Amino acid sequence: RDADQDGVAEIRHTFADGLNSPFGMALVGNDFYIADTDKLLRFHYQPGARQVTGPAEVVTLLPAGPLNHHWTKNVIASPDGQRLYVTVGSNSNVGENGLDQEQGRAAIWEIDPSTGKHRLFATGLRNPNGLAWEPNSGALWTAVNERDEIGSDLVPDYITSVHAGGFYGWPYSYYGQHVDERVQPQDPAKVARAQVPDYAVGPHTASLGLAFAGPDVLPARFGAGALIGQHGSWNRKPHSGYKVIFVPFDASGKPSGRPMDVLDGFLDEGGQAMGRPVGVALEGRGAVLVADDVGNAIWRVSKAR
Repeated sequence: RDADQDGVAEIRHTFADGLNSPFGMALVGNDFYIADTDKLLRFHYQPGARQVTGPAEVVTLLPAGPLNHHWTKNVIASPDGQRLYVTVGSNSNVGENGLDQEQGRAAIWEIDPSTGKHRLFATGLRNPNGLAWEPNSGALWTAVNERDEIGSDLVPDYITSVHAGGFYGWPYSYYGQHVDERVQPQDPAKVARAQVPDYAVGPHTASLGLAFAGPDVLPARFGAGALIGQHGSWNRKPHSGYKVIFVPFDASGKPSGRPMDVLDGFLDEGGQAMGRPVGVALEGRGAVLVADDVGNAIWRVSKAR
């Protein structure tokens, strides 16, 4: 579409094609980091380079196969570049493969890039993906895919701030202390300290991408808040997700209103996906870039000129 239903025109067109699902990437000085399925890699970056060259250095190994249920990883650097944060999804829906298969998973890792040493920064996050720093509070936020197979309207995916030592319930409970009886044995002590996420973004939306909008990137009503790429449901009737939404934030760095659609139209009249949003990023020239792993494209969304 060329305009939303409120008449605020936006430019939406294919920016690139021939792409596969992206891994997480971060640039710190001349160090270019890629979060691969089983390791965090570092390459030397030459300013102006258009492709990765030279040997890869392994910073640290990440949980992987041969069983590797949620294999996608993402990486972001701290504002000062001294630490890296990597998302690692669970190896199951609700621990049905055994908790011995979940070591180091369902978590965000904090990594020292100079040594490769790491700690579990936040845990109990079934499948965290998007990572972004909220500009007013300075808090780290993530977008999380929650569990499946307890109905079309449970469990809501969410975005939330995370802090050192935070536990968010998986697999024992969801959205705080709502116990999932499928998980046995239970752990009441962990359920008691499970934190409630900050903001629900709908059940089974498979929210993957996360970025915070800057001023003047999009029309004024999209000025301060989070952009979320929703890959879309695989087992829900009706479908949910398949779009990019915006959640407004207030000056304290917290969500302050209902979500609004930014980019949609990825489902045809028969409910077939013509595209599925994944990563969301701000472009330096003043636009939003959206990776689409079904359309094999990057979409560029900007204000009408």
